[in-house]
Amino acid sequence: MGLAGSAALPLLGKAALGIDGKNAGTAAAQPLSVGVAGYTFAKFDVDQSIAMMKRIGVMNLSVKDIHLPVNSSDAKIKEVMDKYKAAGINVYTVGVIYMRTKEAVEQAFQYAKKVGVNMIVGVPNYELVDYSEEQVKAHDIRLAIHNHGPEDKLYPGPKDVYDHIKNRDPRMGLCIDIGHATRAGYQPEKAVKDFKDRLFDLHIKDVSLAAKDGKAIEIGRGAINFPALVESLRKIKYQGMCSIEFEKDMTDPLPGIAESIGYFKGVVAAEA
Repeated sequence: MGLAGSAALPLLGKAALGIDGKNAGTAAAQPLSVGVAGYTFAKFDVDQSIAMMKRIGVMNLSVKDIHLPVNSSDAKIKEVMDKYKAAGINVYTVGVIYMRTKEAVEQAFQYAKKVGVNMIVGVPNYELVDYSEEQVKAHDIRLAIHNHGPEDKLYPGPKDVYDHIKNRDPRMGLCIDIGHATRAGYQPEKAVKDFKDRLFDLHIKDVSLAAKDGKAIEIGRGAINFPALVESLRKIKYQGMCSIEFEKDMTDPLPGIAESIGYFKGVVAAEA
């Protein structure tokens, strides 16, 4: 176990994890705000996912359409959002939403507006980037384009996203998935520095190998250098969310989620 891992172990109490549930996401209480990407709970319904978030004490959520479909009625959106609000959960964005037609782009922005968030984590086809920019301007909602690794024909790594938005409206940026970035050959600690001017969101995970065949694994057990990542985030004064996206043991993810959050928060505390 490395130094960062050793540092993490004594820091698993509520104070160290920032899990009081009252001030999650505020600069004073938590210099690097931690959330959960909704795909983590792909095998569970809204009520079950809320219960798990309460147990791990992380109260910021990127809602996935598994739990709140993009075509939901106004009544359904209100029903689900009321549940999150009652639980003290801050829904800060929606996504990942795939945008393969103009209609899908329009629907995504209308959906985000109804949910009440100012950012979409999305994946527009290349031919729809212009139209996506129009929608960003029309609705004043940011679009954070997500990279999906070597298998992704559109945006394998963060540079593939950046090259498509670097000269566009400043409300167009990146949600860097650090696991997929690593598998695509781009070190996360370098990516956050290289694309800091357009970095809106992060999906935090670990992978077993820095290669295409790398698999999801508990944070701290894999190939990603988390102390270097946190150091880079501090240097660029990152103000966005660090959302854990746990994709291992998805029918029983809670132990791995807790371990991953404990490790990540331990590194954050050790690097402070």
